[in-house]
Amino acid sequence: MTRLFNDPAAFADEALEGFTAAHRRWVRPVTGGVVRATATPAGQVAVVIGGGSGHYPAFSGLVGRGLAHGAAVGNVFASPSARQIHSVATAAHAGGGVLLMYGNYAGDVLHFGQAAERLAADGVETRTFAVADDISSAGPEESAKRRGIAGDLPVFKAAAAAAEQGLPLEEVLRVAERAGARTRSFGIAFSGCTLPGADHPLFTVPEARMAVGLGIHGEPGIGEEALPTADEAARLLVETLLKELPEDVADPAGERAAVILNGLGSVKYEELFVVYRRVAALLGDAGVEIVDPEVGELVTSFDMAGISLTLTWLDDRLEELWRAPADTPAYRKGALDAAEPDLDRASVTAAAQDTAVPAAPVVPAASDASRGAADTVLAALDAVARVVDAHADELGRIDAVAGDGDHGIGMRRGSTAAHRAAADAHGLGAGAGTVLTRAADAWADKAGGTSGALWGRILRSLGTALGDRDAPDAARVAEGVTDASAAVRRLGGAEVGDKTMVDVLVPFADALAAATAEGLSLADAWDRAATTATAAAAGTADLLPRRGRARPHAEKSLGTPDAGAHSLALITRAVHGALLDHH
Repeated sequence: MTRLFNDPAAFADEALEGFTAAHRRWVRPVTGGVVRATATPAGQVAVVIGGGSGHYPAFSGLVGRGLAHGAAVGNVFASPSARQIHSVATAAHAGGGVLLMYGNYAGDVLHFGQAAERLAADGVETRTFAVADDISSAGPEESAKRRGIAGDLPVFKAAAAAAEQGLPLEEVLRVAERAGARTRSFGIAFSGCTLPGADHPLFTVPEARMAVGLGIHGEPGIGEEALPTADEAARLLVETLLKELPEDVADPAGERAAVILNGLGSVKYEELFVVYRRVAALLGDAGVEIVDPEVGELVTSFDMAGISLTLTWLDDRLEELWRAPADTPAYRKGALDAAEPDLDRASVTAAAQDTAVPAAPVVPAASDASRGAADTVLAALDAVARVVDAHADELGRIDAVAGDGDHGIGMRRGSTAAHRAAADAHGLGAGAGTVLTRAADAWADKAGGTSGALWGRILRSLGTALGDRDAPDAARVAEGVTDASAAVRRLGGAEVGDKTMVDVLVPFADALAAATAEGLSLADAWDRAATTATAAAAGTADLLPRRGRARPHAEKSLGTPDAGAHSLALITRAVHGALLDHH
């Protein structure tokens, strides 16, 4: 378990602070993550990677020459926010454009996509690429839905090495696509991981059994089998991967492959070597030529006892890029000439931090009526933060049934930050709309992950509907909730029946609109809609997930409500209490 921590909510930030203090030769801190401490040639494409904390050396440990130019680092098992990614990419950009790379998870797809839009608006040419190498998470016919696990490394490295060679952005992207299409991973686990502050692992494996097809966020495997010997584990990993070859590889015999045997946190190196001796023999028997194998911890999951095997099928070009030298805190290969420190950029940043006078925060002008409504908005956000805090552990337990168990942590960070930002704006005399939009940005930024992006969109939709000019009536609030419902479905791609928060948000919005159309007061209409939300959340226990990290473990979630749906129902009821108090 994770034993050394202070405040669990601050764990990721404090870990990053310590990492940068220990590795100043390679990295320097920027808002949202780290970038190279060495100079990047002008015009070189910047490869910016990222994801949640808890996977070291991914992602910060892979920043340095020959690999990433920067890494955006999110909260525990949660994607970094669009603001963090934008900040890191801006700092890493050297004039040649930016390639954003990440594992294929809903939160990462949302936030990196939004960051790409912001960079493009800044005039920075940007492309994105999601690694999807885990064959256990979807079949070949749905390979675009697969998770990114230890295959991140060879795909990141191929793109970064191409960037080091001075290739333009579109060619670097094509290299990433080629490497991604030829990379497959598969893993097993013997116990789950325990998040900082938790008193039990996210999942357990029965004695003398192993979980097959694990994820790197503490998700349980897709099945269980008898605990194998090391040789039996090696055979399972190799035979499973050899059953699915890239489209342009007809037979493994005569092919070359980059091989990674990855430890997920608590399997010791000696154990990995015992397994690898058999992996190498089996691949050799199949006629595969192994190129520069890696055996060790490359993408971890806190203290999970598990291993994964990755094969990247090489052609001449990919082999050249795989063999290329790299120098990062956690991954080094070959030899590079001495690097020049990035003194110009680092000194400019330091000088700006030392001499800049913070601008006085300002808010748009608001009417007295809207400022009065902002009192209620602030009270509602306070109620949201309190109910989330009270149920954070419960939300984590629900999420851990078939997901990664981080929902409570993310919701606590997001709702607390939203209330704080709202209070600051309210203190400056902001109207209801501005209070909500400031809260929206804070929630999305601090929570990260899918829920951070979606709650940021919900609050922003409400803020846009309420505005800062008039006192919002019940109909306008209902309109804002309806807009939020539509925006979440567009952004996340989920619909009713997929076992997500949408299963609560849509009926809640519909019930609120119907009640206000009947002429009910906002408090009474909200009460009716919150009752609908509670029933809808309970009903998700009978659904099988069709999206998100829980999808590969659908049967495990039967009988348990969706964590996002449950938290939304709790929030709607808490807000009703605030409306009654400010009626």
